[in-house]
Amino acid sequence: MKLLTTIALVSVTTAALMSAGTEDKKIKKDDTMQLGNFSVSLNVKDIKASKEFYEKLDFKQVGGKIEQNWVVLQNGTVTVGLFQGMFPRNMLTFNPGWSPMKETLKEFQDVRELQRTLKARGVKLQTEADESTDGPASFTLVDPDGNPILFDQHVPKPKR
Repeated sequence: MKLLTTIALVSVTTAALMSAGTEDKKIKKDDTMQLGNFSVSLNVKDIKASKEFYEKLDFKQVGGKIEQNWVVLQNGTVTVGLFQGMFPRNMLTFNPGWSPMKETLKEFQDVRELQRTLKARGVKLQTEADESTDGPASFTLVDPDGNPILFDQHVPKPKR
């Protein structure tokens, strides 16, 4: 039941992102943080069995390598990552710089900018992105219930 609730949450969140459009927009300092593409990263016991299960729900593999024990599956704009032996728990994942269809955006808030904003708001980070870099980077935090949240940017920061 928790899994169905999680999938429903991903669907609703992704639909809201899609309804806002995927056009690039100028980021203003007073705008709400732009977290990027959202997915759920599941810690699975048997990557092959999990992949087969999600394929029965019409998810298709769009990334990853099953021989490395990770795959990314998508059904429409809903994305689920399956990871065997890589993470201790299921995790929420945000990808700054990507649309829901993994298209690189011209304008977005860089992961380091998001990190600075969260730290200024008093959010404790588990890991941090290197502020001296401008390429792909990530940081993690944990919500009050112990759920890990990964901010994982795969593209260079936008040129402004």
